[in-house]
Amino acid sequence: MNGQSSTIAAIATPLGVGGIGVVRISGPDAVSVAARIFSAAGKRRLADLAGYSALYGRLHDDESDFDEGVATVFRAPHSYTGEDVVELSCHGGLYLVQRTLRAALDHGALPASPGEFTRRAYLNGKLTLDQAESVMDLIGASGRQAARAALAGRDGILSRKINGIAEALVDLAAHLAAWNDYPDEDMEPVQSGPLTASLRQCVAECQALLDRYDAGRILHQGVETAIVGRPNVGKSTLMNLLAGTQKSIVTAIPGTTRDVVEETVLAGEIFLRLADTAGIRETEDPVEKAGVELARRRLESAQLVLAVLDRSEPLSDEDLAILTQLKDRPSIAVLNKSDLPARLNEKHLAGLVGRTVEISAKTGEGAEALAQAIAQLLHLSEIDPAAPLLANERQRSCLGKAANALKEAVFAVESGVTLDAVTVCLDAAIDPLLELTGKKASDAVVDAVFSQFCVGK
Repeated sequence: MNGQSSTIAAIATPLGVGGIGVVRISGPDAVSVAARIFSAAGKRRLADLAGYSALYGRLHDDESDFDEGVATVFRAPHSYTGEDVVELSCHGGLYLVQRTLRAALDHGALPASPGEFTRRAYLNGKLTLDQAESVMDLIGASGRQAARAALAGRDGILSRKINGIAEALVDLAAHLAAWNDYPDEDMEPVQSGPLTASLRQCVAECQALLDRYDAGRILHQGVETAIVGRPNVGKSTLMNLLAGTQKSIVTAIPGTTRDVVEETVLAGEIFLRLADTAGIRETEDPVEKAGVELARRRLESAQLVLAVLDRSEPLSDEDLAILTQLKDRPSIAVLNKSDLPARLNEKHLAGLVGRTVEISAKTGEGAEALAQAIAQLLHLSEIDPAAPLLANERQRSCLGKAANALKEAVFAVESGVTLDAVTVCLDAAIDPLLELTGKKASDAVVDAVFSQFCVGK
């Protein structure tokens, strides 16, 4: 990252043709850089503008004027980054936006690194580290619940919860240290009963967040979903139905799908990362055999399995072999070809899968019922997107370390060990909580977080 004394610039809108494009400039010289390439239509100057003010004018470089636009000024510390910020809005053609950025760079700005604007917001105390991560979750939100959860995280609901736990532990550690270092002073003695109760309460709060991690991950990251079944049951047709376009080749010839075809779709309120796999069967064809092996691997690693069965035919040994592999896995038997007379006896599915849904992938009938079944299977109705939710593995790891250290503290108190040992456990719990919100995160952790951002945010 460039030093914080520098002024940076980047395109903040997607590259392409649109109504407007925005070039964002942030840093101590943001206003002066913008003033060198923007001239207001009237007599007012950018340098005289207060924050949250805008001027209409012309954009120019050393060659000539090249567009008209609007310059919006945000003054430190009341801006996204906490620095002076100017956003130059021009017409959204690729050439014009890039020329605006080039002009800013030619007149003193440095190119922004991925996530550098949000990183400066974090370093300037405008955001905690988990709030910064929620910014990317907002950008990538795939549905209403995901957007609500990301906005709640951006508003600080998780950091407030984590800070509350950390503050309670700091108070306990301070009391233990004072009592241990100054036993003759007139202060409330440390009693094992109340201390254990306080520690158990903190453990319970950490565990509640950890228990909701899978729910949060589903909202933020979607669900790895494998479509499996024997050849010609309609897997590829189902893939195309859910994707809304032809992603997989559909023919009457068994074994058409040899590789894994992937697509991301929205089923109701849930984001599915679909994988249409080769029909699972015994085969001597080396290419098809490789595809079947890939299908089996996807079945094993998937978070959700849609096992497609041909409702117009009796259950086959190949069907049963696939269904047997789904025991204790989140799965739905998709009984396809509901537009044809039924010959499959659903009683034979008892004990093999938890849910069945009838659908015609050809006509689209039953697609809404499938989305509802997925939501029920994943318990999405029980998720409160406005509640504190862990959004990623980094956050889960930090909280898991804290919870384990707190459990050790409880064990230490109940075992009658010295207060010094309990204090060590508390310190081991507080550190990862502070790392989660970024109060005590290393440069390596911060670099890892912002390396996932796009340029311009």
